[in-house]
Amino acid sequence: RSAALRALRDVSTGRSDLGRAQAQARELLSDPRDRALATEIVTGTLRWRAVLDHALFQISSRSAETIDPEVLDLLRTSAYQILYLDRVPNHAIVNDSVTLSRKLKKQRAAGFINAVLRTLTRESSRLALPVRPTVSLSETNEIDTEEALAYLSTTLSHPRWLVERWLHRYGFDVTEQWASFNNKPAPITLRVNTLKISPSALSAGLKVEGVQVNPGRWLHETLVVTRGNPLLTPLANSGLFVIQDEASQLVATLVRASPTDCVLDTCASPGGKTVAIAGVMSNRGLLIAADFRPPRLRLLARTLEQCGCDCAKVLRIDGRKQLPFTVAFDWVLVDAPCSGLGTLRRDPDIRWKRSAADLTQFSTSQTALLTSAAGVVTPGGRIVYSTCSSEPEENEHVVERFLANTPGFTIERPVVSLFRSLIDSNGYFRTLPYRDELEAFFAVVLRRNGAGQTN
Repeated sequence: RSAALRALRDVSTGRSDLGRAQAQARELLSDPRDRALATEIVTGTLRWRAVLDHALFQISSRSAETIDPEVLDLLRTSAYQILYLDRVPNHAIVNDSVTLSRKLKKQRAAGFINAVLRTLTRESSRLALPVRPTVSLSETNEIDTEEALAYLSTTLSHPRWLVERWLHRYGFDVTEQWASFNNKPAPITLRVNTLKISPSALSAGLKVEGVQVNPGRWLHETLVVTRGNPLLTPLANSGLFVIQDEASQLVATLVRASPTDCVLDTCASPGGKTVAIAGVMSNRGLLIAADFRPPRLRLLARTLEQCGCDCAKVLRIDGRKQLPFTVAFDWVLVDAPCSGLGTLRRDPDIRWKRSAADLTQFSTSQTALLTSAAGVVTPGGRIVYSTCSSEPEENEHVVERFLANTPGFTIERPVVSLFRSLIDSNGYFRTLPYRDELEAFFAVVLRRNGAGQTN
């Protein structure tokens, strides 16, 4: 529990992202069961934070702003264990929380923590959450917007500003399904590195190590883990697979490069899509894998080396600026840094890190990346632009702005029969949680017109 609190503090203060914070927490623990419990506490606390706060603030009659941040995170982790877990008795959770507060030199808060958590253990069943709104009896059959937002933001634990957007765009039923999807644990999903092994051979190898997998819904190379953890087997770090969301794997298939093509991946780290592209190219041709921040470059280089991507060359490039190439690339992948709002199931910390104001900042950077990429595409070549965002400011609005300001490019409808249902009437690729049981990803293929062609 101490390791979990430390990880949560690292995430809350911005010192670390969720994945790195959890990895560091696990290093402090030797027992696999304790590692699993620490991971569950951190992930669950972030996923259900709005419910936890609602309960805590009812009991204490205090707001988040009036509670010391470390004390608040301690209360949240403790409340999560009391309300959602049953491995540890409630009295032990309360006692440990008081002890932890003293270790944090929060002696003055120990009595407050003790009182709040003891009350929570007694009254948890009587704490009221906003209920699901009922359909109005009016002719319009509309629901009360305030009731809907209270339920979606508190009971389903999502940022109010975000579910308000979804409610406006999609309606209540879809928004509820989407939020419920985000509150389910995400499975470990693998992409088989076909440069080294076949899906059937990897499945068999994992089975020997006690890991069960099922084929993915969409792609032959996808395996979904149903039991065990492949990262705890000797096959980890072998380059036989990468951990990659299934929707992200689908995006990579839009780059239909041949073994003779030149391809640029401008925001390549951690390298999952780069490995997929190298596989399509049969590890031939030229594949430039670029990123900017040194830690991400090191991660990228390590991934490509492990996976045996000999055709890939790693370069440090700021993709937002003019690229240091002549017009040479048949394909450019711009997997743009984004808000990540499409991956809230897998990354629950993002719920509380983002605001509506962030979307403008991301879209500015994304437009710059796309504009720079346009300068290095051969006539007849293509850009694949993608994000893991649910929001139009980062998706179709960026594309529309790019097309308006960059003559010579048109949207090309992907020719991929496997997932034709994921392509809308405008030619945009889009996965939707409520429809596809996948994280929300967006992509589009932009073709540069050749000689004699116009928009």
